[in-house]
Amino acid sequence: MIKFRYARFGVLIAALGLSAVSSIAPVPAFAQATETVKASIGTLLHEAGDLAKAKKYKDALAKLHDADGIAGKTAYETYVIESTRGSYAMAAGDKDTAVKAYEVVVASGRLSGTQKLAMYEALGDTYYSLNNLPKASAWFGRYLSEGGEDPKIKDMMTQISFQSGDCSKVSKDITANVKAEEKAGHAPAERDLQMLANCTKNDKTAYVAAIEKLTTYYPKKEYWKDLLNRLPARPGYSERLLLDLYRLKQELGQITVLNDYMEMSQLALQAGLPAEAQRIIDQGYKAGIFGVGPEAARHQRLKDLAAKNAAADLKALPQTTAEAIGATDGNALVNLGFAYVTSGQFPKGIDLMQQGITKGNLSHPEDAKLHLGIAYLWSGKKADAVKILKSVQGTDGTADLARYWIIEANHPLNK
Repeated sequence: MIKFRYARFGVLIAALGLSAVSSIAPVPAFAQATETVKASIGTLLHEAGDLAKAKKYKDALAKLHDADGIAGKTAYETYVIESTRGSYAMAAGDKDTAVKAYEVVVASGRLSGTQKLAMYEALGDTYYSLNNLPKASAWFGRYLSEGGEDPKIKDMMTQISFQSGDCSKVSKDITANVKAEEKAGHAPAERDLQMLANCTKNDKTAYVAAIEKLTTYYPKKEYWKDLLNRLPARPGYSERLLLDLYRLKQELGQITVLNDYMEMSQLALQAGLPAEAQRIIDQGYKAGIFGVGPEAARHQRLKDLAAKNAAADLKALPQTTAEAIGATDGNALVNLGFAYVTSGQFPKGIDLMQQGITKGNLSHPEDAKLHLGIAYLWSGKKADAVKILKSVQGTDGTADLARYWIIEANHPLNK
C-alpha cells in the first residue's frame, strides 16, 4: 500500500489565522468591519481560550458546546464558534468534530480564495486519514476544480480511486501521467506504475507493459523476475529462444539453481557452443552448485563433454571457417562468429557475424541480429549494441528479448 501524508492540522488552523494552543483574543479581534459577538458568547470564548491555553482542549470544547445553546446567533457568531471549535478539536485529536466544524466554516462564504484552497486540502487529508474516501475525494476534487495546483493532490485522487477499486479511472489517469512524465524527460513515479500494474493484472498485455516500465525506471530483481517468467507464455513465443532467455537471466543473476545450470549448459552444447557451455559449468562449480551431492559424477561428465567438444571445435576451426565462407547463405558465418564471441574472441566473432548477416539467406535473421547485439554488449560496445537491438523485429519473442537487453543495458540491475 502506498503511504500518503495525513491531515496537516496546522493548515486548517493557519487558514483562519487562529491558534489551537493560545487563548482566544478579546472579542474585538473577531470583528470583521462592524461585526461583533454577543457578550455571553464572548465570555464563553474567553473561558474556552483559557482552557485551551492550559491544553485542556476537551474542556474548551465543552465551553463551546455551551455557546451552541445560546439562541439568536448571527452568521458571524456561528463562524467564530465553528472556527474556534475546529482549532481546538484538531489539537484534541478529535478529527470528526474538526472536519464538521470546518465544513461549516467553508460554507460561511467568509474565506478568501487562498484560505479555501488550504481548507479543501486539509479537509481532504483529514477525511483520508479517517478512511472516508468519498468525502476525501469530494474535497480534493473541489481543490483541483477551483484552481489548486499541488500535484500531490492529483496523486491522492489516484490513490483514492485505486483504494475504491476504480481501476478504469486509475489506468486512464496514470497512463496519461506516465506519457506526460516521459515526454518531459522525467521518470514516472514508481508508486504510479505499481498501481497501474495492479490494476491491469487481468489484461496480460497492459500488465506486461506496466512491468516493463517498472523494470526500465526501477530495475529491481522482483520486476525482472516477473517479466522474464511471463515471456515464454506470450502468444507466439518460440521455444528455440530458451537459451537466449537463459542468457538474459544469467546476465541478471537469475541462474541460481541446479536445474537452470544443467539445462542452460546442455542447450549451449546442443547449439554447438561448447565454450559457452564450459563457462556456464565453471560458474556452476564456482557457485557450489555443480560437483556436490549424489549427481556430482554426472556434473563431471557434463564438464568433460564440454571440454572435449570445445577442443574438437578448435581443431576443426580452419575447415569450419572455410566452409562457412564458401556457403551460399550466412547461417554458418553467424553461428561460427557467435561461437567465437562466446569463447571471448569478440572482434573476430563480431566480424564473422556481420559478414553472415550481410550475405543473407538466413534461417532466422532476427535471431542473428539479436545475437550480434548481445555480442556487442558483451564486448563493451553499448552504443553499437543498442543500435542493432533496436532493429530486431518479429513476434516470436526475439523483439521482446532485444528490448529487454536494451533495458538492461540502459538501466542495469544493481546485482
